[in-house]
Amino acid sequence: MPELKASQAVSQAVKVLTKVKTWQLTAGAATLGLALSAVAVASAGPWDSSGQRTAEARRAASQEAGGGADHGRDGRDGRGGRSEEPDAAPSARAVLAAPRGSVPGPTKRALADVLDPLLNDPALGKRRTAAVVDAATGQRLYGKSSGDALTPASTTKLATAVAALSMPGSDHRIDTKTVIEPDSHEVVLVGGGDPTLTARKDAGPNASLRALADATAKELKGRDTDEITLSYDTSLYSGPLLHPIGPNENIAPVSALMADEARTDDSSSGPAPRESDPAAAATRKFADLLHDRGIRTKGEPGPRHAPGDAEKLAKVSSPPVSALVERMLTHSDNDIAEALARQVALATDGTASFEGGGEGIRKELEKLRIPLSGSHFADGSGLDRADKVSADLLTQVLAHAVERERPGLRPVLTGLPVAGFTGTLSKRYTDEADAAGIGLVRAKTGTLTGVNTLAGTVVDADGRLLVFAFMTDGTVNPGQAQAALDRLASTVANCGCR
Repeated sequence: MPELKASQAVSQAVKVLTKVKTWQLTAGAATLGLALSAVAVASAGPWDSSGQRTAEARRAASQEAGGGADHGRDGRDGRGGRSEEPDAAPSARAVLAAPRGSVPGPTKRALADVLDPLLNDPALGKRRTAAVVDAATGQRLYGKSSGDALTPASTTKLATAVAALSMPGSDHRIDTKTVIEPDSHEVVLVGGGDPTLTARKDAGPNASLRALADATAKELKGRDTDEITLSYDTSLYSGPLLHPIGPNENIAPVSALMADEARTDDSSSGPAPRESDPAAAATRKFADLLHDRGIRTKGEPGPRHAPGDAEKLAKVSSPPVSALVERMLTHSDNDIAEALARQVALATDGTASFEGGGEGIRKELEKLRIPLSGSHFADGSGLDRADKVSADLLTQVLAHAVERERPGLRPVLTGLPVAGFTGTLSKRYTDEADAAGIGLVRAKTGTLTGVNTLAGTVVDADGRLLVFAFMTDGTVNPGQAQAALDRLASTVANCGCR
């Protein structure tokens, strides 16, 4: 059968890759049809007072672009024009092969025989739950307490992704604009909630604060205006700016207006020092950019609600939600996650806050008939330990993304890190016991102190696409827990199990 032959070829290639070094794995990716790169990343220390670890975010920062993220579907350059740069390489198709192929799926008994002993590994802590589902039929093939809700950590982002792709939708873009009060020189920079807005010269696919300054200055000069009073409007969001975990380097204060995720260094992903007032910092930078373009600003910019009759001067737009979802999942980006949760809230007539975002996510999952028993969404990123979801919920979210009838959800799959190659999985699957999963396991990780999760897709030895979720609580050694989770996913990949 064609699917079986393809699977055998991939399996053979994987066996070769397991014996080579990291730089060879990068070259071997081309053989598998994975135009991806493996980048070494440092990991260290606790994230914050709650014990969140830096490892996950630093691994996520290993891929600056491509590999399932930032595909630039429509060639927009973030400045309203077309990009002359080639798009990043497409995501790995081999990982998504034959979800409805005629190859028989594994049996429940055979899966239980291989997974039960691994799930009993003490490294997985006091509580562990699991689910494996056939992507073609939606049938659960394996389950251990799969309906029990545990703290999901960053696998919460899978729910956020599906909700955002459903509403406001995969093509939605987030606008940042400038407006002027009629018959005045009062200009307001209005935030729409785009955390990827950038002040850097090379904006890439992101909305450019420089492009906004260009267009605003041109419009003002057309009005014979070269001096203004500048203020900023963040009223789109409500509730506290700070995440409940408090100030830390893994998430900026959640504001409707920020530039470069309010980073104070030159990083673009991973932990970094942040501005305490992202909106004020972005507006000061905008004022400097206007000054460079011949527009003077009077005084220090301050907050203001843009009047209802204000006239639009200029705007820039973010990449589409589909691209933001991919970037969020590949890099485990907390700032994008919280922004998308608020976009869901706004699209569902809710309040753009932590609470409103959680309610919006729940509403969208209910519409998709995702099992929500025991679930709670306290945020969109998974940094809050009050988040609760089940393995059944995670596998159903992934199963919905696989369905041909829901093409708008596909970025959930294409954004997942690939084992041994990208994002938070780029430096995992290094042990020989886990090597069968290289290139075939595609999954979102989750890490908090004592909490380790893994949920994603895998092509098994017979070419059958399966979705899985493994969740643990009460782990002591995070490295050992992650290795045990990787071994579970690799076993599914290596198992015909019939």
